[in-house]
Amino acid sequence: MSFLQLPFQTNLYHGKVRDVYSIQNDWLVMVASNRISAFDVILPRPIPYKGQVLNQIAAFMLEATADICPNWLVTVPAPNVSIGKRCIPFKIEMVVRGNVVGHAWRTYQSGKRELCGVQMPDGLHENDFFPEPIITPSTKAAEGHDEDISKEDIIATGLVTEAEWQILEKYTLQLFARGKEIAAKQGLILADTKYEFGKIGDTIYLMDEIHTPDSSRYFYADGFAERQASGEKQKQLSKEFVREWLIANHFMGKEGQVVPEMSDEWIDTISKRYIELFEKVTGTTFEPKPVDDQIIEKEIISALERLGIV
Repeated sequence: MSFLQLPFQTNLYHGKVRDVYSIQNDWLVMVASNRISAFDVILPRPIPYKGQVLNQIAAFMLEATADICPNWLVTVPAPNVSIGKRCIPFKIEMVVRGNVVGHAWRTYQSGKRELCGVQMPDGLHENDFFPEPIITPSTKAAEGHDEDISKEDIIATGLVTEAEWQILEKYTLQLFARGKEIAAKQGLILADTKYEFGKIGDTIYLMDEIHTPDSSRYFYADGFAERQASGEKQKQLSKEFVREWLIANHFMGKEGQVVPEMSDEWIDTISKRYIELFEKVTGTTFEPKPVDDQIIEKEIISALERLGIV
């Protein structure tokens, strides 16, 4: 997808998987691309319909959690486009984990029992539930890898105030609890996810996407306990299967490593897995819409006019 030309555009941020247009400095037009990233590297081939999947799951989840905290989203004028309020972002990601999986498991398996200043109990196996969900924040890097950071260091370095942290922590745990409720209704377990927040004036807003396959990890609830008891691998819906494929092909985003070739068959598999997650998480049928820059541009401009922004 090429870049759009929007009225009163003041900035364009070209992210790993999104292009974010600032309109009059107070509004954002967020276009979810079909790009896919892993280990903070954009992979060389796009994934059909991925942008639409991410955008529509995020819109579904933002609406389903709007009673918990304010969020940035105002309207979704096209399948892969969202328009909302521009916030001043906190430069941290609020990562919350209900299960010891992914980065938490890799840390745990190495023998460490502390992650981001949070103690993890002994005796856990991969994918086990933590006694209570834990928050393991990371710094939000403009480029390169995000870094683990503790609550204490976040406050000490002034990334957020102690009062702001209390609000972020409350919102994060409430959002995660709601996400788990929504997932449970669909026969899923929300194992971990991340949230990003920002401010408009003195008000804290939830930003970006939530509970999507790019930001979250889901397990199938059916048979979960039995698979844990027998030591079997859990069936999950997330982007982790892409990371696992990359690791198996000797790529973890480190210097000197080369992204393995992605075949047409593998691209199709990834696309189908994203669509599967959309349908499973939302309980609705996915309706693929082709991306047409000219149509999308017209729909965005019409939405901006309706909102009285341009």
